Amino acid sequence: MITVLDLRGRTPSVRELRGTLPRAELDVEAALAAVRPVCDDVAVRGREAVLDASERFDGVRPASLRVPAEVLAGALVDLDPQVRAALEESIRRARVVHSEQRRTESTTTVTTGGTVTERWVPVDRVGLYVPGGRAVYPSSVVMNVVPALLAEVGSVAVASPPQKDFGGWPHPTILAACALLGVDEVWAMGGAQAVAAFAHGLDGAEPLEPVNLVTGPGNIYVAAAKRLLKGLIGIDSEAGPTEIAILADATADPEHVAADLMSQAEHDPLAAAVLVTDSADLADAVQVAVERRVAATKHSERVIESLTGRQSAVVLVDSVDVGLDVVNAYAAEHLEIHTAQAAAVAARVRNAGAVFVGTWSPVSLGDYCAGSNHVLPTGGCAAHSSGLSVQSFLRGIHVIEYSEAALREVGAHVVTLANAEDLPAHGEAVIARLPELA
Repeated sequence: MITVLDLRGRTPSVRELRGTLPRAELDVEAALAAVRPVCDDVAVRGREAVLDASERFDGVRPASLRVPAEVLAGALVDLDPQVRAALEESIRRARVVHSEQRRTESTTTVTTGGTVTERWVPVDRVGLYVPGGRAVYPSSVVMNVVPALLAEVGSVAVASPPQKDFGGWPHPTILAACALLGVDEVWAMGGAQAVAAFAHGLDGAEPLEPVNLVTGPGNIYVAAAKRLLKGLIGIDSEAGPTEIAILADATADPEHVAADLMSQAEHDPLAAAVLVTDSADLADAVQVAVERRVAATKHSERVIESLTGRQSAVVLVDSVDVGLDVVNAYAAEHLEIHTAQAAAVAARVRNAGAVFVGTWSPVSLGDYCAGSNHVLPTGGCAAHSSGLSVQSFLRGIHVIEYSEAALREVGAHVVTLANAEDLPAHGEAVIARLPELA
C-alpha cells in the first residue's frame, strides 16, 4: 500500500535527501491569493466581513461572534464525565511539564558598574486558534492555553469555526475545554477571517481588541493568513498537514508501527506517514499489518488516501546510522524510535518537533496526555524551529545599565567602532558625555 523508496547501497547527501524524501504538496503562496481579499475585507468591514465569510465557508452565520458566558458554562455542564476526566488529566500533565519552561530574569555584570539584564516579558494579548473540520480538537485548546497562561499572558482569546450542527457555536467539547481552563473570551470564527479579526480587531457591538500574537494549527488558508499578516502580528508557525516518521529496526513490532502510521494518517488525506528501516522483513510485515488494519479503521478512506499519497513512503536503508541521517534530513513533526537501544538512538536525533522513544511512547500519547505540546513544526521546519511552549509567549528584553566609570572604561572603543562604520554621530553620543574622547 505504501510506496517503497530504496536507498540501500547509497549514502545520499542532505541536499539529495531533501529532493528525494516524500512531502505533502502544500502551496501556501498560492493560497495567499484566496485569503488576501478575505483579510482585506475584514480590515475594512470588520464584523460583517467575518460573518459573511463564515456563511460562505462554514455554511452558517452565527447570531453572535463572541460565545456567551452561558453557552460556555452549559457546554461544561453537558460534557461527558469521562471526557472531562481525560481533559482534566491532560491539563494537569501539560501544566506539570510547561511550568518548568518559564525562564527567569538574569543579570550579568560585564564590568564594575556595568550590567546587562535579560528580562522575559509575556506578550500583552494572544489569539489562540483551534481548528474545526474533519475532527474536534479540544486537545488543541489545552496545548495553546496552558503555556499561554503559564507565561502569564495578560489577555487570552480563543477562536474556533462556527458549526451549523451546534447553533453556529464552535463544537461544545471545545467550548467545555475553554471553560475548564477559565478562558471566557471565545469567538465563533474560523479560517483566514479569524486570523484577520485577531490581527485588526473588530469594532461595534462585539468589540474584539487586536492581539499581538496568533498561535495554533489550521488548514492551508489559516497558514496563508498567518503569512500574510505576519509583522502586524507575531505567529508561532505556518502549520501544514501532520507528519509522522518512524525509525525502526528488526526489533520493532510491526503491529505497533502500522498502528502508529495509521494514527496520524487519519488526520488528513495529506498527512504524511514515513517509515525508515534497515529491515526489509519489518517493512513487509508493516505493509501486511496496514492492509489488514485499514479495512477495520473508522476513517479508512482518509487513511488510504494518506498512506498511498506521494507524501508517505517506506524508506529502506543499510543501517540505523544511515536511517538517522535520513530522519534528520526529513525533520519530522513527530519522530518515533523503534530500535534496539532506542534512548541512545533518540539522543542522536537533531531535527524533529518531538521524539517518541521506544514502543511504549506512541505519538498519540503526545497528542493528548504525555504533558508535551502537540503544536509542532511541520514540512521540515523542525530543522530550525521549535514547537509551542511557554517561551513562545515570552520576549527577551535586554536592560543595560552603565555607570559613568563603566562608560569611561569602554567609551574610546565605542567611538573607534562608530568611526570605523562611518557613523560618527554614534560616537558623538559618547563624546557628549566624555568630552576628553574628542
